[in-house]
Amino acid sequence: MPTEFGRLWTAQTVSSLGDGVSHAALPLIALTLTRDPMALAVVTAAGTLPWLLFGVLGGALVDRWDRRRAMWVTDAARAVLLAIPAAAAALDVLSIALLAAVAFLLGLGGLFFDTAATAYLPELLGRDPALLERANSRLRGAQTAMSGFAGPPAGSALLALGRAVPLLADAVSFLLSALLVRSLPVMPRPVPEVRESLLRQARAGASYVFRDRLLLGLALRPAVGNIAFLAVETVLALFAHDRLGIDTYGFGLLLTAEATGGLLGAGVASSLGRRLGTGTALTCTAAVEGLAILGLAAAPNPYLAGLALAVCGAAMGATMVLGPSLRQAIVPAHLMGRVASTSRMLAMCAAPIGAFAGGWLATTYDIRTPLYAAAGLLLTMTIVTASMTGNRRVEAALRAAAPADDPDHAASKPPAHESAPDLL
Repeated sequence: MPTEFGRLWTAQTVSSLGDGVSHAALPLIALTLTRDPMALAVVTAAGTLPWLLFGVLGGALVDRWDRRRAMWVTDAARAVLLAIPAAAAALDVLSIALLAAVAFLLGLGGLFFDTAATAYLPELLGRDPALLERANSRLRGAQTAMSGFAGPPAGSALLALGRAVPLLADAVSFLLSALLVRSLPVMPRPVPEVRESLLRQARAGASYVFRDRLLLGLALRPAVGNIAFLAVETVLALFAHDRLGIDTYGFGLLLTAEATGGLLGAGVASSLGRRLGTGTALTCTAAVEGLAILGLAAAPNPYLAGLALAVCGAAMGATMVLGPSLRQAIVPAHLMGRVASTSRMLAMCAAPIGAFAGGWLATTYDIRTPLYAAAGLLLTMTIVTASMTGNRRVEAALRAAAPADDPDHAASKPPAHESAPDLL
């Protein structure tokens, strides 16, 4: 891996730690201000609104900007932004409205940073599919470890020192990330398109996804998956308490099992893609996710439930490495921001559908019903998307994306990947 990737990996690791700190601290800080569930929900929802409102437009802007500059400026701005609620907390003038506004702006910054980072990485690594899988595996693993394991308990501990402390810690993480990203090399700007309106360029990026069966299949995986997983997440705490007899501490361990599986899946994703072929690997992980949720629904005790969640987390972790890596390898540089943001927006829009569906199914039928429905949806999606992301289609896309002066670039994966059968 290039040494420059190490700096990008370190920057995103530090930033993920700060995200984990604020992810735990913001709801707890809000809880010190109000006990109104709707007010708390506003703070939580505010962070997702930018993706729903500006997802594709944000991608179009990133495709116009220098990606490295977009990343470091965004992180520097988020560091300054977090100083505002920290000062308000220190002066005891913090409010729910201010927290919601900060959460919204942090989410907007996340939209620009994540989209720019997704577009910058393939340029840094020369669009090499094998390097992209390794890079995304490390980035995903670090994100899971920092935001899922280290960050939340650190945020809770820092909150005990004062409401401003975790906010300042997150601000420092953004500042360090900005400094590291600023030291990265400047990549050549993509070939500019004919000057068009921002809305027209955004629409062109979205159309590119919907017209390409492979890209559409890659976008449907997280979108449909979010419907299923949010349906499960909505009732998981109640299911664990009522059906499995798990207390609060045990529920934390249950979630840790899922995160541990996610780390493992991210670590083996590249190897899985080489052995089975990326297309078949993606089909297999979709099937494993569905079967794991089915196992969770039928689990008679907490141990088997934890095992089912760990298996599901592993399949999700592998998917979240293989899918984005493939997308980065085949999408033209000048469209990368719009394609990435369109896919992410579809996933974010699908999440509320799953949450409401899970609550309705549990209320209307039984607490296990959302889990069975989610398993059925995931298994159905496996069949539907298998032909869209099969090995032959993947290899054809990689060959088409290979630079004209490097016809073997698309074959840069080890021979095991090239010879992998198109099982589905």
